Amino acid sequence: MSHEGEATPAPTDIAWRPPGARRLLHGATPGEPLRFAGRAAELAWELTRAAVLDAREALRPAGPMILRMEEGAAPRPAARGVALYVHYAPGGAVSDMVRRQLAEYGRAGFAVVFITVAESVPEADWQAARAVSALAVHRRNAGRDLGAWRDLAGEALRRWPEAEELLLVNDSVLGPFRPLAPIFAALRAAGEGVFGLVESLQGGAHLQSWFLLARGARAVRELAGFLTQLRLSASKWRMVQRGEIALTPWLLQRGVRVAALYGYARAVEAALADPAERARLAACYPGIAALAGPEREAALRRALEGRPVNPSHHLWRTLVTRLGCPFVKTELVRRNPWRLPDVSDWPALLSSESPCTEVEIAAHLRTMGGADRGG
Repeated sequence: MSHEGEATPAPTDIAWRPPGARRLLHGATPGEPLRFAGRAAELAWELTRAAVLDAREALRPAGPMILRMEEGAAPRPAARGVALYVHYAPGGAVSDMVRRQLAEYGRAGFAVVFITVAESVPEADWQAARAVSALAVHRRNAGRDLGAWRDLAGEALRRWPEAEELLLVNDSVLGPFRPLAPIFAALRAAGEGVFGLVESLQGGAHLQSWFLLARGARAVRELAGFLTQLRLSASKWRMVQRGEIALTPWLLQRGVRVAALYGYARAVEAALADPAERARLAACYPGIAALAGPEREAALRRALEGRPVNPSHHLWRTLVTRLGCPFVKTELVRRNPWRLPDVSDWPALLSSESPCTEVEIAAHLRTMGGADRGG
């Protein structure tokens, strides 16, 4: 499938807004009480389990977070940008898709730091990752991707002290479905600040953390400073609150520009302009699906604005086909937690210009099995 949208847009600035009473209800979207209750029960269990794990971690004798560190075969000593890439797989496999992503970030001009938080990594896979990285690191799995970025940001900036770009990425996304060159061109043309691909309004306007690019010495320093003070937890929810959602107001309070290439409003408008996408979204809201014509579109717009969805899930097809987003979330394809229609059609979004093949993505999904990214 070819890219149906326009040229890569300029980033949209984000202004912090408290979530407000209605947006605090985002967990209920798209409005099915039983599903919401199930997710609430999952969260309660996660927080209870994490409290035990966090307490045990606090009492545990301090040990090294970094288990192994080796120079890579692509050192890039003069690079002005560093990419911290976090990897996890239950058996430690470094898939062809992961290596493809590492190579693509290297081609974009970054010295790539490969950080695996897998329990162990087969030696052949470790060496394959080193071959396309400037530095390879095996870190204990604690604090999820944000914890790994926290522990390696200082080391990366020590090795590349002149870095004017710091890129935080991970293997929680599939692809690239589109070439990355236009993405980085648009972000670099935007000047200095901290940029992401996707803006979410859930919990307050913020950048989703699976792709963050700080540009300019001040933005790099502030992003690294935020990571330094981050408290880790075994809870994914707590790390999202402390890390992903808290980052945007932290930066804005310090006068750092924050912007998303695919702002939430832009993604919603693109989805509503597509009759097929309107129908898919309306099906997520039982009360709206029964409406027709302008009445349905108006009700759908109100729902998307008043109870914002996760754009990387509910608007995934629009992001790729109409706006040119290069990635699809792995969780969406593997688990599809909201049981969205047509997710299995993801191969149709690949084209002849896609850096990654369907075979590589499918093989990567098999390496993940039923695993979560862990602590």
